[in-house]
Amino acid sequence: MTAVADDDAPLDAPATQGPRSAQVPTHAAGRRFDAVLTELFPEFSRSRLSEWIKSGDARLDGEVVRPRDPVTPGQVATLDAVLDTQTHAQPEDIPLQVLYEDSEVLVLDKPAGLVVHPGAGNPTGTLVNALLFRDPALSALPRAGIVHRLDKDTSGVMVVAKTLPAHTSLVAQLSARQVHRQYVAVVVGAMVSGATVDAPIDRHPRDRLKMAVREDGRDAVTHVRLRERFRGHTAVECRLETGRTHQIRVHMAHLRFPIVGDPLYGGPLRLPRGASEELNAQLRGFRRQALHAETLEFSHPTTGEPVRTSAPVPADMLALMAALRDDAAIHKAK
Repeated sequence: MTAVADDDAPLDAPATQGPRSAQVPTHAAGRRFDAVLTELFPEFSRSRLSEWIKSGDARLDGEVVRPRDPVTPGQVATLDAVLDTQTHAQPEDIPLQVLYEDSEVLVLDKPAGLVVHPGAGNPTGTLVNALLFRDPALSALPRAGIVHRLDKDTSGVMVVAKTLPAHTSLVAQLSARQVHRQYVAVVVGAMVSGATVDAPIDRHPRDRLKMAVREDGRDAVTHVRLRERFRGHTAVECRLETGRTHQIRVHMAHLRFPIVGDPLYGGPLRLPRGASEELNAQLRGFRRQALHAETLEFSHPTTGEPVRTSAPVPADMLALMAALRDDAAIHKAK
């Protein structure tokens, strides 16, 4: 991972620092107030600034104006808003495996089985609860600073913003497809080559718990490379160009190489002919999708320097691949 120096400046705290003001620059003449405000206060998202304009917390020369009103160079934009609590979940002492942390971001290795956001059926025991226990200030950020998510049973690296400027920066990088996300998966079937899957994804038309490749879906691109071939399975690397719900799981099933253990897209259990009892036991006992977010790289919100972190492949996937490797070696020797 590229080292990034800690930022010694105080964390963003507009609720206690009083009004902020900035002068409209010459090049902004005639532009919309909400667009110029985004440039003057880049630590806040445009949607949040628009809300503050409408509520009168963001003013131009002391006057309440509309988001679309044009500005004049030399006018003073004033922001006097209080950050409300954005995340109301209760803090819980849940251990976290931190891979990297500074004053702006936290990168962690999420274990399989940990739900990211509280919701119906999971009001507690989530990553959000754990983050709020570790840093109560995250309650002022949307979703406690979480800018992307992993499925409950997908393990691996995630980045969390610790300040509003970092949150805005990371969301923008994700939207612009500037975040490198690489996964490792074990799939059913012996792939002979890599592939790029460019297939739009949206909600399944009949099963609301599932996603599906659909012509009217949102664009989704996954780049797949072979890592290791076994007799009836393959370990692959998947790089996300987009970030749709269940994207890798849906795309691998679309290729007819579903992920081992995937309860939604994996289909019936398939055991290689002549497999050892050890391998059969591994495959029968693997009750989650064999998918791990291995590497994440982004630009640091403050310095712009690359931050690259990797989470080791978890023990259950290593054991599965070891059994597949042993099985392949035994049959090759015959």
